[in-house]
Amino acid sequence: MTPCTFRGKPNPQAPWCRLAMALRACMLAVVTALVLIPAHAAPEEWGKVARDLQQVIAATSLPKLSWAKDINGVRHVKVLIIANSADSNLLDLRAHVLSSGGSVYMRYVSVSALSAMLPAGQVARLAARSDVQSISPNRLTARTASALEMITGTLSPNVRSYSDAVTYAGLDGTGVGIAILDSGIEKHHANLKAADGKTMRVQAAVDFQKVGDAAAVGVKDWAIGIDASSGLAPGSASRAKFESEIDAMSSGRADHYGHGSHVASVAAGRGYQLATDATGIAPNARLFDLKVLDANGYGQMSDVLAAIDWVIFHSKEHNIRVMNLSLAADSTESWQTDPLARAARSAVAAGITVVVAAGNFGQTAAGAQRYGTISSPGHEPSVITVGSANSKGSLTRNDDSVNLFSSRGPTRGAYVDGAGMRRIDNLLKPDLVAPGNKIIGSLASDKAGSGGAFNYLAKTYPALTGTLGGIGQDGKKALMMLSGTSVAAPVISGTVALMLQANPGLTPPLIKAILQYSAQPIAGANLLQQGAGLLNVDGAIALATALRTDIKTLVEAGAISPGANLLATGKTMPVPSSTINGQSFQWGRLVFAGGNQVFSGDALFSKFQPIYDHRLVWARDSVRRHAVAYWPAAVGVPANTFVQTISFTAAANQTLLTAGVLHATPLAGASSLLGKTGTFLPTSTLSGWLLAGSGLVMSEGVVLSEGLVMSEGLILSEGLVMSEGLVMSEGLVLSEGLVMSEGLVMSESGQTGVVLSPDASLLGEP
Repeated sequence: MTPCTFRGKPNPQAPWCRLAMALRACMLAVVTALVLIPAHAAPEEWGKVARDLQQVIAATSLPKLSWAKDINGVRHVKVLIIANSADSNLLDLRAHVLSSGGSVYMRYVSVSALSAMLPAGQVARLAARSDVQSISPNRLTARTASALEMITGTLSPNVRSYSDAVTYAGLDGTGVGIAILDSGIEKHHANLKAADGKTMRVQAAVDFQKVGDAAAVGVKDWAIGIDASSGLAPGSASRAKFESEIDAMSSGRADHYGHGSHVASVAAGRGYQLATDATGIAPNARLFDLKVLDANGYGQMSDVLAAIDWVIFHSKEHNIRVMNLSLAADSTESWQTDPLARAARSAVAAGITVVVAAGNFGQTAAGAQRYGTISSPGHEPSVITVGSANSKGSLTRNDDSVNLFSSRGPTRGAYVDGAGMRRIDNLLKPDLVAPGNKIIGSLASDKAGSGGAFNYLAKTYPALTGTLGGIGQDGKKALMMLSGTSVAAPVISGTVALMLQANPGLTPPLIKAILQYSAQPIAGANLLQQGAGLLNVDGAIALATALRTDIKTLVEAGAISPGANLLATGKTMPVPSSTINGQSFQWGRLVFAGGNQVFSGDALFSKFQPIYDHRLVWARDSVRRHAVAYWPAAVGVPANTFVQTISFTAAANQTLLTAGVLHATPLAGASSLLGKTGTFLPTSTLSGWLLAGSGLVMSEGVVLSEGLVMSEGLILSEGLVMSEGLVMSEGLVLSEGLVMSEGLVMSESGQTGVVLSPDASLLGEP
């Protein structure tokens, strides 16, 4: 993506920057005035409406936005309506939208929601309904031996080696499907072929651009009185028609922008035969191309939701166990109501490990560090949110650092409680970091591999290919270099594929815990900068292979009890250390849980912890259980294969963590940037204290009781959180010297509702 600044100066040539500057002018005018609440809207009703939507409804002049338009003097908005209804078809809610002078474009499975258009003046009336939980604008989204194999520990005895130029001995992702939601995948590229150099590893390509809007469903845009949503039952004519319309396998030019192909190759490239070995982490994984971003790297949230629906629907059919989201949306909303977060969590509930880029907003234009900049859906507790590490161009790991551009926690989404108070989430993120600086991967061209048909990024920024052969490269073997958390995320996605090949019984939250526990803390970086530490593929595989392989099956059948043995027959906990490229180091042994708590100890993996149930999500005092229902068996439709609905309720009283787990949160203390305590405590310091024997071993574990998280005899503290009593903006430096964003993820332009990109820094850092 075109940087908004170049060598420290404004870059007016950047399309997204021009959009951001225009929006900034409009939004500054809006935020200088009070947000006007319509007279008929009670505060609790207005609290269901996203703040950026409120601002646009109240604005005198309308910013140029894809989701708002004044028609004959009446403001209309395109929204995502999150429902709280027992009716999975949302019939009454759809009728309400039509009677309000609006239209319905799509109904989703991943989140009980509608994509709709309606007059802005009807939003408050809609929010007053008891079956409406929240209303959000249909925001834009955007793309946020190889040396990679070596620096991550992928080429270690625990993982794999090369037996010859073509064959990998060990783990390579075979049989595991990775869904890439991005700008497309150039499936003809040599880096994305099978071992024979001919067979495509892209199993399906579907184009979801504008699917959640009027154009793709065949109705007139901004027209009222239309309900285009319909059931898409497996085996039905409507399903067949839908699948046919979005099928893009025959496309001769899959990725005009160039981001998705690079991301896919980092996760699963097979690049031994290229001029520079660009092999990814899981070079034989099966790829699924879900195109949600256009030739300029932009898309709509409604399209991403539709793509997530597709992944959930087909996950069992194609063994899609991993979903990579190297994209982001600017959101003021809590993870509890944000549509993209809700959809991602539904995918986790369906057994899919969701990997998300943290965002590239860890630094202001002036070079100051900026906390509280995690994008959506990276603020969702159940996804794996990935920050970016800089390997400094070496194969050693002791000189690695967290990239300055990598977004920092805590999460700053917010919701309005029953008393009308705005509550900020303040959850620990990112979960860990992975290499994301100057990573080499596939350069997308056209089917013929024409050099002159290079993608937008490669043609616009020659420096991305200059050291790799530039325009003279063979198009089908061409390479480019990118930096960003959107490049770090697929490193984790590929690693998850290796873990699932080694142990298909792992659940998504167990996978996250393994990745965190085995990570290597980067010296000097704190919990909000690096999470649990730097990815360690060697350690993750060692721990994954020590565990039994029927965990997921037992969890879904309700046949495993808290504290049950989790180790495979004859296995013991592995030694918590790894050696990569001749350097040995101790694992960090930290696991985040409950949104703002840190735990440790062998009991996390030697015993079953109920938090490893992927249908359960725990964040602070919220514990929810999801229920996944499948379409019934029919002719040509096997049972328990295609997801029909996903719903959730408050969890019943139950154990969350068992006795014997080490509680590490109290060691960190209160959060102080100057004191380097709490959330600002260096991860390596906390890890070192735990290795030295500090921490509280819980004698009774942690249980859920009447909606509050507490232990038997031990009331957990508030955890590692920031102050909620402060209203913080990008330009405000707190007394501790901390620069925060005001409860939302800000772009350089300081706007709400502006497209965010995990690729703000294409060329990376020194």
